[in-house]
Amino acid sequence: MEGDTFSGLGNGAQVDNKILQSFQKSFVQVQNILDQNRLLINEINQNHESRIPDNLSRNVGLIRELNNNIRRVVDLYSDISSNFTRSMEVSSEGDSSGKSGQKRNRPG
Repeated sequence: MEGDTFSGLGNGAQVDNKILQSFQKSFVQVQNILDQNRLLINEINQNHESRIPDNLSRNVGLIRELNNNIRRVVDLYSDISSNFTRSMEVSSEGDSSGKSGQKRNRPG
């Protein structure tokens, strides 16, 4: 990912490799949690369909785990959003060359 640029950033600003690595790490964490949730949901459904009392009781804990995982995903996406916003602010502050670059002019 070295040398990657986001064309959507004003003037094609270079994105710091550490920021990209941070985003990638967060998205990998999200994907791992979502994969775990898929397994939890499958197990919850199987337990529900079995109608075995012990399996149904086990679902209480599995649903709690699923809810906690969903909270973690929301927190991770919130962090990703904050980090992205912060990186955009830093990028725009460092881009004071006065060139219009890829910015669009709005009709007035």
